[in-house]
Amino acid sequence: MKKHLALLLALTMTVGAALTGCGGSASSSAAASSEAGSSKASSAAAPASAETLVLGTGGTTGTYYAVGGVMQSVLNPKLTLSQLNVTSTGASKANILDVDDGVSQLATVQNDVMYYAANGTDLFESDGKFDTFSTVACLYAETCQIIASADSGIQTVADLKGKTVSVGDAGSGVEFNATQILAAYGIDINSDIKKVNASFGDSADSIKDGKIDAAFVTAGAPTTAVVDLATTKDIVVIPIDDEHAAQLMKDYPFYTKNTIPAGTYNGQDEDVATVAVQATLIASNDVSEDAIYELTKALFDNLDELKTGHPKFGELTLENAIAGASVKLHPGAAKYYTEQGLDVSKIS
Repeated sequence: MKKHLALLLALTMTVGAALTGCGGSASSSAAASSEAGSSKASSAAAPASAETLVLGTGGTTGTYYAVGGVMQSVLNPKLTLSQLNVTSTGASKANILDVDDGVSQLATVQNDVMYYAANGTDLFESDGKFDTFSTVACLYAETCQIIASADSGIQTVADLKGKTVSVGDAGSGVEFNATQILAAYGIDINSDIKKVNASFGDSADSIKDGKIDAAFVTAGAPTTAVVDLATTKDIVVIPIDDEHAAQLMKDYPFYTKNTIPAGTYNGQDEDVATVAVQATLIASNDVSEDAIYELTKALFDNLDELKTGHPKFGELTLENAIAGASVKLHPGAAKYYTEQGLDVSKIS
């Protein structure tokens, strides 16, 4: 098991969302302590034999944390082998380190970031490979959105060449998405565009002020920063055509096809084809097969109640749950999906 001093510091210091490109900002240890207290109260009536599984999410204002809270409140009364204890974290990369070090037993992460961890590449190039976690379910899409000012003349990804483009925070998952998408179109992120590293909010402000031409945003759509931008500035949502989407999916198994529906943003009158990565629930390999089987089954048995708690659960289906799996399934999850008639041979 790898130990990381940075992981310990993350419990008391804010970890930037730049590590992952989504999931919100991290919280302080005081917030985490408060969450732990409320979790204990919510699980007071749990079966005596139930194992507490800490679920790492993201910042308290992010989607990961909200989705995790709904899972805890809806599923804990249904579970007999485990109880979820949701905590705020620095999102994807921090969560993988937490699971590896035994601080968390469950976590929500981007499936591209977990792919990098499993292979020791990109965000994890200096950390090496991690083989201590596995997939439970891909929960919902985090859409790769390319937003351009309507007066920039940009209509396709190819048009980004020579333009000033925000590619997310430096070293973030968004920047790796941008690198891969641009490369699919023959554009080098370092030499063929004027690269800017900025958060979603800062990128939106810069498009509004005419400082940049376009921005990459990897997040659930609609994304608040883009919604706000589109109310004051005419924008264009740039598509990724089927040919290039297919190539990306061939080169990087974590991508899936995705559509940004017409009307998602002000002035967007047509569906826009693109690709997405998946917000994915992972588990430590140390968690028992029976506990993860029960948890996976509970997710699908209680989908209606989960959807009421958060709309992102509307994207969770049996097929979608494994479609973007970039790391092998936990045996408990594989058992459940097999019982439901799905072929999991390639990811088990």
